[in-house]
Amino acid sequence: MIPVLLENTPQQPKLPIFLRGHTWVDFRTDTDEAMEQLIWGITGKPPERKPKLQPVIQADDLSSEKGVTYTQLRDLLAAGKWKEADEETLAVMLKASTREEEGWFDTESINNFPCTDLRTIDQLWVKYSKGRFGFSVQKKIYLESGGKADGEYYEEAWEKFGDRVGWRVKGEWIFVEKDVVFNTLAPKGHLPFGCEGWWILTTESNALWGESFLAFRLMKFNI
Repeated sequence: MIPVLLENTPQQPKLPIFLRGHTWVDFRTDTDEAMEQLIWGITGKPPERKPKLQPVIQADDLSSEKGVTYTQLRDLLAAGKWKEADEETLAVMLKASTREEEGWFDTESINNFPCTDLRTIDQLWVKYSKGRFGFSVQKKIYLESGGKADGEYYEEAWEKFGDRVGWRVKGEWIFVEKDVVFNTLAPKGHLPFGCEGWWILTTESNALWGESFLAFRLMKFNI
């Protein structure tokens, strides 16, 4: 006879005297373990212990065509420090395009931005935001808004895009850091934002067609 303690059994079960000396099977904790013990008690054969498989943790790909180190960006994103990660994104992208002295991007630097680095940065943002942020996320929303990846300026599409990602508030574009939402409550595609300073050159339209050029770059390399 094998006493069995089910899940709703009190913590101090009052077993009959003749059962108290028996080893019981306790289903109140690990049900799988308890079932194995019960089968063992009935059959007299101990269960075969199979080693538990450890989850495979895939290392982040931090590849760069320009020798840029993305460890800091990865660590900031993993820690959920979105503001610092946004600033670091601009810094590493300026370095990857050799535009650190200028501090901004022109058409040529956007068009020639290294594919490997663009993919690395995007994948880090997408992974650690669980698909909420990243350039590929922004590209998808931009195209869904009617934009085209041809370097041309589509005002209606850009405004729809701005509304969806939270870069336009009550019809007004946000250009200052205090208006940016640096947490996961932000609209999908809201970040990265600081990098959008890349294409603020002389006029607002320059900023606008920058997204079209970036979308073209992303599509060209299937990002």
